[in-house]
Amino acid sequence: MTIKTILLIEDDLFIGEMYSRSLSREGYQVNLVKDGGEGLQEALKGTYDLILLDVMLPEKRGTEILQTLRGGEDKVPNSRIVVLTNFEQDEESKMAMQSKADGYLIKADITPRRLLEIIKSFEK
Repeated sequence: MTIKTILLIEDDLFIGEMYSRSLSREGYQVNLVKDGGEGLQEALKGTYDLILLDVMLPEKRGTEILQTLRGGEDKVPNSRIVVLTNFEQDEESKMAMQSKADGYLIKADITPRRLLEIIKSFEK
């Protein structure tokens, strides 16, 4: 699967801009959205190859967005979803999210370079 378009749903301006710049420099078309409500609407359009989804968002949490997108029916079957969080979750919540997402990353551990490596691994 080739990844060209990325939806980045991230309310932390510094992190969002940092990831967005580094992904754009690598040739990806990135749309940065800063709240969960708008992020869900964008994601439901189904036009993104990859959705990078923060957990702690204003208006609608990432867990709710993930449940909507990948709940009973997969509303974005052509999109990969990677959850990004710094929020320490209990093991049960983490496992539930991991079962619906294609990746689960702790933001404190992920540099832009590492994020690019992970994205490129999906393309193999």
